[in-house]
Amino acid sequence: MARRLPPLNALRAFEAAARHLSFTKAAEELNVTQAAISHQVKALEEHIGAPLFRRLNRALALTEPGRVYLPLLSEAFDLIDAGTRRVRARDLSGPLRISVLPSFAGVWLLPRLRRFREQHPDIDVLVQADDRLVDFAHEDIDLGVRYGFGNYPGLRCDYLMGDEIFPVCAPGLVEGDPPLRRPEDLRHHTLVHDEVSRTDDSPDWRIWLRAAGLEDSGIDPDRGPGYSDMWMVLTAAAAGEGVALGRKTLAADFLKDGRLTAPFGPRLKTRLAYWVVSARPADEWPKVRAFREWLLAEAQAEETRPDLLQPPEAQGATPEEPAARPE
Repeated sequence: MARRLPPLNALRAFEAAARHLSFTKAAEELNVTQAAISHQVKALEEHIGAPLFRRLNRALALTEPGRVYLPLLSEAFDLIDAGTRRVRARDLSGPLRISVLPSFAGVWLLPRLRRFREQHPDIDVLVQADDRLVDFAHEDIDLGVRYGFGNYPGLRCDYLMGDEIFPVCAPGLVEGDPPLRRPEDLRHHTLVHDEVSRTDDSPDWRIWLRAAGLEDSGIDPDRGPGYSDMWMVLTAAAAGEGVALGRKTLAADFLKDGRLTAPFGPRLKTRLAYWVVSARPADEWPKVRAFREWLLAEAQAEETRPDLLQPPEAQGATPEEPAARPE
């Protein structure tokens, strides 16, 4: 059933005049003329069908309907004011709820969050890590990081960083028995698989072997264990379980601290990238804007720092249909 509400200006005029029992003071509070207050109150009385004031010599008095109406209106305005303050407080500070993939959260985001907290100690970041796409219209999420093509209708979408795929392994495998120094040496080692890459646009071992000129080498691109999360893939490789195709964005810290090494190329660009997504109007809330700008700055720092990932050999191979940087 549709609400039959009186005009808001008329309600405000009556509520102020009733509190002050004065049209003059109500006009001063609302920054309008006394005549405007009188006109709005009259319009409200006509809408209700009952007088709200008794006009006395140099004074106002509330009628019985006016005395009933005033506390109800005052309570309603108090609730509106409290709700507005609550929304504005959430807008400016307080918890920031973000949704990210578990691998991105554990490998890339969490080790860097301390820097954001140092810059914005008043913003508490609440991380929801899962593989599904959240519905910003119906879920309490302010911002997300997604891995895909950037086509997310209805959302603000900022390019965060692209990716590359190349072999990574525990350092001990390189000089082990048998050694792992050239792509051809993979025939003697276990291949570790990212199960997601077998079904989307991220290169898998079959595509990588073809790019390396080893399509007919006898290396089985399907053998070896597989994991559904890149964090598990990298952890398994670091534990010496085999050779994995690591993603540059997530393997960087493993390579930097020596848990993994990149023994050779080629490096294949993926068609997928990381994107920062948010819904309007939350995309311009100060806390959302602050986190988005921090993410973009962190990703830019990754792009400009000395390249820890450059494999020492076999960089000449060209991947099949390399993807350009998404716009």
